[in-house]
Amino acid sequence: MADCCCPNTPTNTKQICPECGSTFKSVGMPTLYHQVRFPENQALIIDNYYFCPAKTCSIAYFSSAGNIIRKEHLRSYQAIQNDALCYCFDIGAEQYLSALKDHRAGPIKAFVMQRTQTGECACEIRNPSGQCCLAKFKRLENEHSTVIK
Repeated sequence: MADCCCPNTPTNTKQICPECGSTFKSVGMPTLYHQVRFPENQALIIDNYYFCPAKTCSIAYFSSAGNIIRKEHLRSYQAIQNDALCYCFDIGAEQYLSALKDHRAGPIKAFVMQRTQTGECACEIRNPSGQCCLAKFKRLENEHSTVIK
């Protein structure tokens, strides 16, 4: 899992979201061009952007220069609201949690890892954070390990 599928993501600098106050990582412009819906994607200002994944926050991307893109302008808006775990292969957090509880999550995670290792994912453009989702699988497993046992 250390081999991420997103070699072209920017250096993970962090900024504080102007709406919710949480700190988030930077996102490359290719991610924004693919995530922001038409016609808003035609007017993007090139800048250093940061993605805010908080469901309660209306801001999707923000820059240190004050540029803001709201979540409702994203192609993946519904997936964010539905707790997407893996955007490349359309796996939701609830689906994976259910599989964990039923002890059938191994093949799901193995599939994603295999596709990632062969370069068949597109996290940089499919995931609004521009990041690989593999760490999210592990985080979800750890967060819910007491529930699963």
